[in-house]
Amino acid sequence: MTDDTAPGQSLPDLPGINGRDAAVAEPEFDLELFFPYLVRVFYADVTQALSAVYQRDYGMSPAEWRTMAILGSNAHGLQATEIVSRSSMDKVVVSRAVKRMEERGFLVRETNAADGRSFLLRLSDEGRAVFEDLAPKLKAVERRMLSGLSQADISAFLAVAGRIRANLAGDEKGPVG
Repeated sequence: MTDDTAPGQSLPDLPGINGRDAAVAEPEFDLELFFPYLVRVFYADVTQALSAVYQRDYGMSPAEWRTMAILGSNAHGLQATEIVSRSSMDKVVVSRAVKRMEERGFLVRETNAADGRSFLLRLSDEGRAVFEDLAPKLKAVERRMLSGLSQADISAFLAVAGRIRANLAGDEKGPVG
């Protein structure tokens, strides 16, 4: 499979897909059939489709949009560490996104009343307006991505993704072998 795989094109013959036994070893490494590679290509395609909107309209990076989306879904503000844990982004990436968003007036930093040593981040009025402008546009991109898929297809995809994440949970040391 390549980056230009047409919608509706079938998946490659991967272990565990198309009835093959997952325990069957592949005779050689083929990047084009390597599941992690295919997931990365998928992720890049999805990110590109979304970033075309927020980069065009507001010059935002993916990290800035993710930070905005997380803050936009929380009216009370969050600590930067909470954004890191909710976003799967590195703390340095979040820190840079927060700094740029602050410089642009999209978010404000307030002293945390519960803990005077930390700060809470929340969208400014301008940031909230940007979020409210972008959210429906990005939902439209999502609808386009999912067009032609049934609710059962989407549920099955999410279930498989959840099972893969569960398989990887607690695997801090990486694969053994």
